[in-house]
Amino acid sequence: MYFSKLQTATILTGAILAGCGGNTLTEQSASMSGSSASQGNATLSGSTYVPQSRGTATTTPTPPTNTPSTGGTSAATVTSVRFESSSASAQSNVPVTFGQIFAPGHLAAGAALVGHLANGTAVPLQLDVKARHPDGSVRHAVISAILPSLGAGQVVSMNLDRGTAAAGSAGSTTSLLGAGFTTSFNATVGGVRYTASADELIRKNVAKAWLSGSTANEWEVSAPLKNSAGAAHPHLTARFSVRWYEAVKKARVDVVVENNWAYEAAPQNFTYNAEILVGGKAVYAKPSLEHYHHARWRKTFWWNGSAPEVNVKHDTAYLIASRALPNYNQTLSIPESVLVDLKTRFTANSEPMATGLAVPYMPTTGGRDDIGMLPQWAVVYLLSMDRRARDVTLGTAELAGSYPAHYRDKNTDQPVSLIDYPYMTLVGTPGDATNPVTKKVETFPACASAAACKTPYTPDVSHQPAFAYLPYMLTGDHFFLEELQFWGTYNVFNSNPGYRDNIKGLLKPEQVRGQAWALRTLAEVAYITPDNDRLKEHFNRILDSNLDWYNNEYPNNPNANKLGIIVNGYALGYSNNRGMAPWMDDFFTAAVGHVHDLGFTKATSLLKWKANFPIQRMVGAGTCYIRGAMYSMIVRDSETSPFYTTIGQAFKASDDLELGSTFSSLQCGSAAMATALNLKVGEMTGYSGAYAGYPSNMQPALAYAADVGGADGAKAWQVFMSRSVKPDYRFGPQFDIVPR
Repeated sequence: MYFSKLQTATILTGAILAGCGGNTLTEQSASMSGSSASQGNATLSGSTYVPQSRGTATTTPTPPTNTPSTGGTSAATVTSVRFESSSASAQSNVPVTFGQIFAPGHLAAGAALVGHLANGTAVPLQLDVKARHPDGSVRHAVISAILPSLGAGQVVSMNLDRGTAAAGSAGSTTSLLGAGFTTSFNATVGGVRYTASADELIRKNVAKAWLSGSTANEWEVSAPLKNSAGAAHPHLTARFSVRWYEAVKKARVDVVVENNWAYEAAPQNFTYNAEILVGGKAVYAKPSLEHYHHARWRKTFWWNGSAPEVNVKHDTAYLIASRALPNYNQTLSIPESVLVDLKTRFTANSEPMATGLAVPYMPTTGGRDDIGMLPQWAVVYLLSMDRRARDVTLGTAELAGSYPAHYRDKNTDQPVSLIDYPYMTLVGTPGDATNPVTKKVETFPACASAAACKTPYTPDVSHQPAFAYLPYMLTGDHFFLEELQFWGTYNVFNSNPGYRDNIKGLLKPEQVRGQAWALRTLAEVAYITPDNDRLKEHFNRILDSNLDWYNNEYPNNPNANKLGIIVNGYALGYSNNRGMAPWMDDFFTAAVGHVHDLGFTKATSLLKWKANFPIQRMVGAGTCYIRGAMYSMIVRDSETSPFYTTIGQAFKASDDLELGSTFSSLQCGSAAMATALNLKVGEMTGYSGAYAGYPSNMQPALAYAADVGGADGAKAWQVFMSRSVKPDYRFGPQFDIVPR
């Protein structure tokens, strides 16, 4: 982890930061034989599911006031983008495609966009709408254009203005193939050569359209690798996404190689010599590539010319104001040293089956840059729109495919869904995973041997980065959509079916931090998955079940604890089951705040209930903000005692246990208290100067709480910001979320 000089000075050897803790809690794997059958097996029954957690046209967030940060504006302007050339020479007729999020109501159903450059030139825009808000307005779309010219190193601004759709017809695969397009992948496995060809698959008319219009068309094809006799490899599959720009006769082609069928017998790693040919020429070769089980890798190339050297720089202020992203502090200026460091470290770990900047063993505890609502590098990208941070963010999201967490269903050719297999699991016994309706065992097949599936990477729910949400949002690449969906499904099927209420996919068995990160990802994939994708309904159903459970367990439960803390899922694993971890609880509060911002209205009551805990730690009676971000907090006298009813009781019990009975007599924020804690006057405990310390972990929760907490919320935020020692968030902005 990269720390500033100030942070380095405040971090002790072996310090526990980033809410990862040093308290490794055993994941649930106990047998639930016989219990799961009693949970029932809900089905879609052919009906259309209407997710109750979604907002309505009258309850969606108020559209943000739009002040595009670049170029001139008009009443027709929705937002703006900038195109930055990274070429040393001028480029003409530059093809670009990018993803764009829109605030509710900002781009009405049926509306089109036209681009206007700073010099007034109009540029036709192709708008492929992927998802809409409940009022029918566009939520997420993929935009394609041909830029007339781009000078060496030039940055060109473009307003995205509402307009009338231009007449035009979609391109055809006939034009692509007629121009001579070819791409293939070869793998030599155990001396046998297997291959798959994108152009041959397209000729067979098996392509699925992802983009369709007069500017850009993208088709997806896939097939198992086959040998010279036509026999298919049982596990290895090639997938191609071909993006064709008719006007310039150029194509971008994604080559994705997968070893991730969910129910194929004898899963295992494969070592092969990999080769990619584009236009008949070898563009990539990797000898002895070990491809891990339930993993995938991707490479992207251009056919009939070099890749356009352009970085699309989105309007960060608009993205954040749309509420699709947390309200990160936009006053930060990212140092050049951070950008250089990110790119250097990523480049050293960027080949297929690497993990980029993500931690290989995901359950690793301690200070980490990949923990947060977004990873450090992704927030750096969001705030800077720097191409190096972009490359790291997109690259690490690609390499998330290296973890053995990717299970694809042959029947649907999509990430496997809990709605289709309610009893699938990675833990428990066959009895736990037996579907009482179909009588089939839904566990995944065992590995070919004990050593066949050995991998250096371990996925985890409780320490899982947000890999693909931002990359898909800003690129519109189908690969990133599926990466987001793979992690969304993994998070709900990895647990024991009985503990999660099988088809409901409840997150309650996980550690509190695991519930936080899984809820974050579940809401994001439900929010941004295209409306015509069958998994959209599935993810919304599972999210709705979870919000119902949390609301019934906490805000709607008169017997719920009065502190506003989560007490399920190993929450009380401290001090002989008397205590909990405020930082884990803060992660959960922040995740709920994010779900609320996305427009899932059932999260609102939960957020208001959860807001009490961070607010009271700052301003509650009997508390001192100096200790507001303590590592663990005593919340009851014994594991069988009732929970304390006031935050003051929790503070006194915690202070007495950790610091002695005389500590609570010290004046809050006084020199005497600072001396007792070996801190500066006004400095919070928990590594206040570290950008991943416990006060930093608390900040997002408190920011969301301040938004819904009224006068107490505003006061709590003011107290928090008055602390004397703060992090230099420029080096790690992932927790620098502020109230809206």
